Amino acid sequence: MDDRNHLLALAERCEASSKPNRELDADIYEALGFTVRRKPTRLATRRTPAGGIYQQGSFWKSLGAVSADIDVAVSLLREKAPGWSWSLQCLASDDSLAFQALVAECSGQGVMGSLALCAAMLRALARKEPDVG
Repeated sequence: MDDRNHLLALAERCEASSKPNRELDADIYEALGFTVRRKPTRLATRRTPAGGIYQQGSFWKSLGAVSADIDVAVSLLREKAPGWSWSLQCLASDDSLAFQALVAECSGQGVMGSLALCAAMLRALARKEPDVG
């Protein structure tokens, strides 16, 4: 699978997700060009959920919950595409995909604003260039 198709597949996973997911977080960071070290599954418990660390420059940082936290999603978007415009809206309806995001004219939907923003960001990056790293 090439980078573009991988980004589009991740966008679909964001839209299909019914809740935040740490594996999805790690996959998004990797797709955006970060080196990720995942926590071994045998060490993940209810008190210490799955996750890991990612490399930014010469430092290792805790893997942000991009699928759960809108602030993390926005900071990744600003880092990877600083000049892009984006918007997020909540739709008051019985539809399970209550949020819609728009990033550089690419849309995404999700049960949470962060998932919708991730889906739109991944689609925009897939459209813009073949290599986001």
